[in-house]
Amino acid sequence: MIIVIGAGLAGCEAAYQIAKEGLDVTLYEMKPKKYSPAHSNENFAEIVCSNSFKSNLITNACGLLKEELRRLDSLLIKCADKTAVPAGQALAVDREKFSKLVTKEIENKKNIKIIKEEVGTDVSLKELAKDNIVIIATGPLTSDVLSKEITEITGNDGLHFYDAAAPIIEKETIDMDIGFFGDRYGKGDPSYINLPMNKEEYENFWNELVNAEIVELHNFEKREIFEGCMPIEVMAKRGMDTLRYGPLKPVGFTDPRTDTRPYAIVQLRKDNEEGTLYNMVGFQTNLKFGEQKRVFSLIPGLNKAEFVKYGVMHRNTYINSPKLLDNTYNLIKNKNIYFAGQITGVEGYVESISSRIDSSD
Repeated sequence: MIIVIGAGLAGCEAAYQIAKEGLDVTLYEMKPKKYSPAHSNENFAEIVCSNSFKSNLITNACGLLKEELRRLDSLLIKCADKTAVPAGQALAVDREKFSKLVTKEIENKKNIKIIKEEVGTDVSLKELAKDNIVIIATGPLTSDVLSKEITEITGNDGLHFYDAAAPIIEKETIDMDIGFFGDRYGKGDPSYINLPMNKEEYENFWNELVNAEIVELHNFEKREIFEGCMPIEVMAKRGMDTLRYGPLKPVGFTDPRTDTRPYAIVQLRKDNEEGTLYNMVGFQTNLKFGEQKRVFSLIPGLNKAEFVKYGVMHRNTYINSPKLLDNTYNLIKNKNIYFAGQITGVEGYVESISSRIDSSD
């Protein structure tokens, strides 16, 4: 029997690809019995950090990888395309509709048996791997009990870093007398809401941001920050102009109120198909919830913003793949165990999906 642990992006893709070949698959998922710190609904393939699968242009690596996955009949990319929301040259999805569609496809797929139990608590990983092929695709938010079992089996402590998610805002509470739709340099679909800032507004925002209260992590936890998803307050502390050369970069925009380039600009991206919710691009944060409301409301156009979801930080765990796995993602110490997705150290949604297709061939 083939067992897949974790119904996230890599796990769902693995189960689908294996079942498509006519083989029986058992898929374990701990939700809704137990949730990680970053997950909130019971559907499979729930995405939390961003709703963007990055660029669709085949002139860059991620866009080319997505096109390859389409030609390989990737279930997850197919679902992403069907639930896409306007995002310029990027592939962004309606998070809820994407997860619901993936769940429906997996539940309806012949040969996939779904068991909603936590491996490590309800059933032992060691027991599952005795007479079965097991694919561990539990992602960076692998539960503590399963992480302990993985450490015992691999004989290697897991590595980790801290990741963060951005807030989501109700569209109707954004002041569109200030905000305007448009894409950088007028390229692509003008689907982003842009909030221009002058020098005084930016410096006031920056000062409040770097002095705002954060959620303190436990003393025993080191604070390794993932550069690709860095909390905006951490980035801001590197210098007053750091944000203006990063997520608040104003080049390629003209403020229609002044017909000049803004000093800085905040971008908001659709988070659902209806366009009622918008994600603050690049605003991953570990600020306390009250501080997020206070500081982010200082951004022009967001003074009356209603936040349906605040940003959160969580610990991501991964294994030392170069030491533990061979080139098929097989655990060197136990030929019945494979790994897939972000727990192996790959970065991003698309990379997680592709890792499972590659290693299931």
